[in-house]
Formats: sequence, structure tokens, C-alpha cells
Amino acid sequence: MSKTMHKKARLPSVCVIVVHYKGLEMLKKCLESLFNTDYGNFQVILVDNGSEDDLHQLTTTTHEQEFKVIKSNVNLGVVSGKNLALRQVKTDYAVLLDDDTVVKSDWLIELVQIAEKDTKIGACQPKLISLRNPKFFEYNGACGGMLDVYGVPLTRGRIFDLAEEDSGQYDKSVEIFWASGAALFLRTSVVQAVGLQDETFWAQMEEIDLCWRIRLGGYKVMSVPSSVVYHLGGETMMSEKFYLKNRNNLITIIKNYRGRNLVRFFPLRMVQDSFSFVYYLIKKERARSMPIIRAYVWLLRNLRLAVLSRQISQRVRRVGDKEIIDAMVRKSVAIQHYILRRKYFSQLSGLPAEMENYVNRDYKRN
Repeated sequence: MSKTMHKKARLPSVCVIVVHYKGLEMLKKCLESLFNTDYGNFQVILVDNGSEDDLHQLTTTTHEQEFKVIKSNVNLGVVSGKNLALRQVKTDYAVLLDDDTVVKSDWLIELVQIAEKDTKIGACQPKLISLRNPKFFEYNGACGGMLDVYGVPLTRGRIFDLAEEDSGQYDKSVEIFWASGAALFLRTSVVQAVGLQDETFWAQMEEIDLCWRIRLGGYKVMSVPSSVVYHLGGETMMSEKFYLKNRNNLITIIKNYRGRNLVRFFPLRMVQDSFSFVYYLIKKERARSMPIIRAYVWLLRNLRLAVLSRQISQRVRRVGDKEIIDAMVRKSVAIQHYILRRKYFSQLSGLPAEMENYVNRDYKRN
């Protein structure tokens, strides 16, 4: 056996899944960076998700032995497209990677090294940098996601619409609550234990639901900022994106809390949403106000489906809600951001651990 084959045999195997619907030129850049990855044991599955792009030319690359295309004649949605490939994965790890990303050559080895240190790590996220403006964190994931007890997501590097400049302030590998679906590194055995992403979601927030279930299964989610991925993002229409985010966020809360904590936090979440609706209505931002109403209308019409999804999710549970809540932000992020004017992650209170665990000690904001 050659030296290269010996090296490959020793490395954990990884399957990188890329789902494509449109944007051939960006996809080419993504794949080019992927095949320059400095890792000896990975393969790529490209899901042709009802695309009208001519992908035939991509199947004849010099990396043919590592590159597989799965074709769907219709657009299944982001979540179902990823699940289509995940069902076929037999490697140690899988990565769900958006097709509008560009990866650094060492991105994968950094993720594998962290995951190999602890079998309780179920998911990881690299540092996500904006491809449009590389000085700033990318909106969808930044340096790892957190969740407050009302189900409102935030990241180390972005709260609501405000993305921070990356000055190395979050370059610490720490435990987070959820990892971004733009570049979601998963331990395959954990996915098999807790289930695939919820196809009801179609797109938006599916990774938060999955990471919550990973935590319910007794596993951890980690931020790995030494691994860097650049993400373009922002293709979904504003109104539809906000609708899916609001709807799927509500489903996630209903699915994953125990009954008593659902009763405890969900009404307060409804109050927050009411204020948000009025706020956007006053500002005449229909693209943000009306999706809030649409989300609750959907929930009322599909309550049986939400309850069924909850029953399935609760079967995964191996830990109590105390452990889950201990990993959340205990104070409302909306109140801290909009009322107390705490614009940056490093200014928040109520975090699961002391701020020095999340922010480099020598970091000073300009």
C-alpha cells in the first residue's frame, strides 16, 4: 500500500454535501475551493436540486473518483435536498455546505481535529466570513450560534441585523448552542441517532432545530474559528425569508421544550412577536411585519403536524431541560439589543458562561 493510501486510511472519512439550485458560476468557485482542500480522505456529493444549470461539465473533473452527483428533477427545497444526500452518507463525518461558499484549504482538518478530541461533539461550525466584505462576519453564522430562552437566535459576531467586523475577538473554540447550516459539520452517528433535518421547514432555521435535538441527545455543538469559510448568502426574498424564519422558529420551540417550559416561555415569545409586529407596522416594513402574522396562521392551521413533530423530537431526549436552558442566553436578546442598546455579543448578559469564555481577553473594541 502506498504512503498516500496509508495516510488516507488513518484519517477519519468526511462527505461534503452541496445542494445546488441556481448560480452556476458561484458553484464553480465553491467546488474549486473544495477540491483544493488540504485533507486526504473526503468526498463530495453534489445534489442537483431541480436546477436548470448545465452541470454535466462539472462531472468530468479530475476529481471524478471523489465527486458524485445526485439529481432531483424538481426543487425539493434546501432541507429535503440535503437529506437526500445525508441518507446515503457512510463516512465518519458529513458537512452540509452551501453552494455560495468558498473554503480555505485547511478548513476541514481543523474541524476534524476538534471533533476527534471528544466523541460527545455532535456538530461543529467554522468561522463564517462575508464573501462580499471579508472584513466582516457573515450574517448567517458568524462565529457560532446561541439561543435565548424565548427561542430568539443570535451569533458571536451578529445580533439581529448588525454584523460585526472580525478583529479576532471570537477566535476561541467554545461550546455554542447551534451551528450554521451554511457550513454545518456533523458526526454521522449522531445524526443517525437524533434524525435528519425536519423537512417541514423547507429552508431557514432547520439547523437550529437539528442542533437542539443533538443537545437533547446529550451531545455538544462547538465553534471552530480556526476553520474559515467565506459565505455569500442573501438570495432568499425578504418577505419569504422572514416568514420561514418566524414559522420555523416557532415550530422549533414547540418541538423541543418540555411541556412546562413551553408553557413558561412560549407566551412570552408571543408577546415579543406582538411588539415586533407593531414596530415593523409603524415603520411600514410589510416585508417584516406580515410574515409574523403568516407564521402564527400557519401554526394554527397545522397544529396537529406541530404536535406530531414534537412527539418525534421528544423521543430523542436523553437530557432534561435544565441542561438545555443552562446552554442558552437567559435574558431576552431583543430587550438587551433594542431597549438596553447592547449592539454587540460582547456586551450581552445572561450568557451560559462568563464573557471571557467567549471573547479574547485582550480584545478591545474601537
